[in-house]
Amino acid sequence: MAKATAGKIRIGIGGWTYEPWRGPFYPDRHPQKRELEYAAARLGSIEINGTYYGSQKPESFARWHDETPDDFVFSLKAPRFATNRRVLAEAGQSIERFVASGILELKEKLGPINWQFMATKAFDPDDFAAFLKLLPASAEGRTLRHAVEVRHDSFKHPDFIALAREHGVAVITAADSAYPQIADATAPFVYARIMGTREDEADGYAAADLDRWAARAQAWATGKPPEGLDPVAAPEKKAPPRDVFLYVISGHKVKNPAAAMALIQRCG
Repeated sequence: MAKATAGKIRIGIGGWTYEPWRGPFYPDRHPQKRELEYAAARLGSIEINGTYYGSQKPESFARWHDETPDDFVFSLKAPRFATNRRVLAEAGQSIERFVASGILELKEKLGPINWQFMATKAFDPDDFAAFLKLLPASAEGRTLRHAVEVRHDSFKHPDFIALAREHGVAVITAADSAYPQIADATAPFVYARIMGTREDEADGYAAADLDRWAARAQAWATGKPPEGLDPVAAPEKKAPPRDVFLYVISGHKVKNPAAAMALIQRCG
């Protein structure tokens, strides 16, 4: 069997319930209970943010699974109770509760889990290694994919990249923002969050910027380094094709769906 020459590129937004999207994105008088169905028909993925602030009901995950197309995938933000702590090695129970909270009701639509850290959390190699060891590789026979979003400059260190690669955990590329931008691919997939949409652009980004991000997603998918994003550590000698999850987040949020759809069009 021939090997895949490119991974799957999934592009989306954060959440789907946002009142200012009603009109610019959702049609006027579109039923709110069908907004997920509408968004999922036009996007490749959605990052669920509510899981960061509190647990969701298993029935909610099951409903979201049923309301979206067969090839749709959700990513989840892990609970802040697991990451916003002084000693990460003590997060085991919070991690276990989250995995058992009903997320597996998403079934094959369960994508990567984003473990986001506060900007005040600095890189402690031993404690961070202990945290990564707590992340389960699977649950009830389903493989779990993990990504970490770090926001302190101390993480821009080759030792952090080596640690993430050792555990097969993706380092999220947080781009077009004030946060440290780390573009190293460290897992079988790439996770990027771009945060630079503007009110004065019809599609959130200028056309040249959309072209640039589409090209970067395609490069990641084929195992090539993206242009204009410098790695922290030495690049891999031979990188494999990777699935890509790219979310348009923050910025001028009203324009995020438009930017995501423009990128999907460019990526084919």
